[in-house]
Amino acid sequence: MTARERQRRQVCSLKGSKPKAAACSGWNFPTTARRPRRSSACILTALSAMSLALAGQALSPQLSAALLWILLFFASLAGADRVFGDEEAAGTLLALRVYGAAQPVLWGKFFYTLFVLGTLTSVFLPLFLMLLDVSVARPLWLLAVTLFGVWGIAAAGTLTAAITAGAGVKSGLFSVLLLPVILPVFLPAVSLTAAAFSGSGGGWGSLFGMALYDGLLSVGASVLFDYLWYEA
Repeated sequence: MTARERQRRQVCSLKGSKPKAAACSGWNFPTTARRPRRSSACILTALSAMSLALAGQALSPQLSAALLWILLFFASLAGADRVFGDEEAAGTLLALRVYGAAQPVLWGKFFYTLFVLGTLTSVFLPLFLMLLDVSVARPLWLLAVTLFGVWGIAAAGTLTAAITAGAGVKSGLFSVLLLPVILPVFLPAVSLTAAAFSGSGGGWGSLFGMALYDGLLSVGASVLFDYLWYEA
């Protein structure tokens, strides 16, 4: 008996439960959508506090870039761990594993996370530049770095959330596992963003490395997710 068949029997043995209603009767039980409100509140609070603390003082490009990506990192911590947590809270995670193919689930979760993080970034990046009085010498360069950085955060967050699904201490485990996966994106993003603020040239090798790591991370997540989805 395969892992998927065992999961199907387990779902259909749950009397009167939401997974049984969704999986055994053919109805699609609506799952709880992950809302980005926690991420928004996290960034707004941090931006307001930093703006008041600095009181108009100018920051160096390196420090401004580091603060920007720290904000985005903590925004991902505030929301990305719920990619699969909402399914588990609604009681539909097991049914989704039985009746949902692995790859559509993975890419659906990934693109939703990418959309949420991209929307948050597009809203809060101008606020960050305005409130902290940061000038951008290379706006197109900043746009490219932000796109690759958000892509890497979304891919790492989706994969890590899949690994920690079902764990008893999701938040702590999610943070511990996400940090080493995201560092190869985080570190070059800080230096490249500082170059966009200061106007210094170069950095094409680091930008290509970010794009390559994002691609490898996405492919690796696709390969690993089949095992996580059916065997976990």
